[in-house]
Amino acid sequence: MSDQQDGRTGRLYGVGLGPGDPSLMTVRAVEVIAEADVVAYHSARHGRSIARSIAERHLRPDHIEERLVYPVTTETTDHPGGYQGAMDEFYAEASARLAAHLDAGRTVAVLAEGDPLFYGSYMHMHKRLADRYPTEVVPGVTSVSAAAARLGKPLVEGEEVLTILPGTLPEEELTARLAATDSAAVMKLGRTFPTVRRALERSGRLTDAAYVERATMAAERTAPMTEVDPESVPYFAVAVLPSRIGVPAADPAPAAAPVADAPQEGQGEVVVVGLGPAGPLWLTPEARGELAAAQDLVGYTTYLDRVPVRPGQRRHASDNKVEAERAEFALDLARQGRRVAVVSSGDPGVFAMATAVLEAASEDPYREVPVRVLPGMTAAHAAASRAGAPLGHDYAVVSLSDRLKPWEVIAERLRSAAAADLVLALYNPGSRSRIWQVGKARELLLEYRAPDTPVVLGRDVGGPEESVRIVRLADLDPDDVDMRTILLVGSSQTRSVRRGNGQEIVWTPRRYPKD
Repeated sequence: MSDQQDGRTGRLYGVGLGPGDPSLMTVRAVEVIAEADVVAYHSARHGRSIARSIAERHLRPDHIEERLVYPVTTETTDHPGGYQGAMDEFYAEASARLAAHLDAGRTVAVLAEGDPLFYGSYMHMHKRLADRYPTEVVPGVTSVSAAAARLGKPLVEGEEVLTILPGTLPEEELTARLAATDSAAVMKLGRTFPTVRRALERSGRLTDAAYVERATMAAERTAPMTEVDPESVPYFAVAVLPSRIGVPAADPAPAAAPVADAPQEGQGEVVVVGLGPAGPLWLTPEARGELAAAQDLVGYTTYLDRVPVRPGQRRHASDNKVEAERAEFALDLARQGRRVAVVSSGDPGVFAMATAVLEAASEDPYREVPVRVLPGMTAAHAAASRAGAPLGHDYAVVSLSDRLKPWEVIAERLRSAAAADLVLALYNPGSRSRIWQVGKARELLLEYRAPDTPVVLGRDVGGPEESVRIVRLADLDPDDVDMRTILLVGSSQTRSVRRGNGQEIVWTPRRYPKD
């Protein structure tokens, strides 16, 4: 077995043993242990090693056993470097012990529960030794795979996303990631269980979560997360959010239109979701989670097309001029017990669908339907970020569309904002059939602003046709503007500067001059 006689170093193996049942060890894992001169394994100070117990039937009397005992696990330490310092020192010493065997030509097998490179202690040996000695990693069945098998539920299907999280993350981070993913496994429970449970509840996923303790071991336990006593949870436990995709019907019927006077048992809800101005990078984790959890998606066709298709979800697309009808349709679905997401570009409360839904929900028969609004990145903020910081001081937001209010009202509001020396974010500046408002707004603003006032034209910001230009107010051309454009008009204090790299930026000082 030893390479010592021909002067070569020994070989290092990281051996995955699987989740606990010895019969789930791979053939390769058994072969490597049989060939090894040295078998190493980690243990707590009590001396018991789960890894050794899994592989025990394959150990020989002539094996050299190296017990790598952690100096600290969950308790405190007086090490000058704290917990991390104590562990770094331990890993350095442990790797030096293994290196001595490898230098002597011995083959070393480091045992690891689950998979050696999946939250395993072996990886700390690997990082310190693999670049110096011949190394092979033998994969093993992970505790996540074992947990799903014991639950008898698929983890992910099709294009679903699986997220693996350590329970030691801060609660806010856990909540955000759980809300945004399709399926998840949260490792390292134990004393983190209360935090993980709160994160699941805050993300709206608690009732879907299952608990698996010591999967495939003699003391295995499974239960809904809601039924687990926090005081009973060991470190070797996993919280699992399985696939959201259910079993398809043998002969699925077409989606029926909502029947307003025949609600199903159980209350549905409507969530108005802000998609942000463009693709998935602008979507918040909370919004992503609600879109995945919805049974029905309702929205303007262009915006609905930005949401991934998921099996089992119903999609109800409509024209952009039927906001009131769309809102009532969504509320009728919720009265049938459906979980409905109404999608809206940007922020749903800024010239978007939240108002239409809430207006309808304030009247019978929708007063009792739960409605929530989830914020999104606005077009104004997205365009401002691309140009610099034009909204760095007070600003006003005005829509130039006269479809829902007369131009006289728009003009008076522009005059008031301009007279107050506010930066202006102008939404809906023009369309194929309506561009004259841009010219009228320019003329009006030039009565209060200098001709060289910076104007940002942001078009399709975040999208494939993104364009951000900076022009003088006097040079603003209505032909350069359409419904996908937002205008940011500076105040008397807004500055346009060309930096050393040639980039032009716009910014408005936070301080305003005194009279």
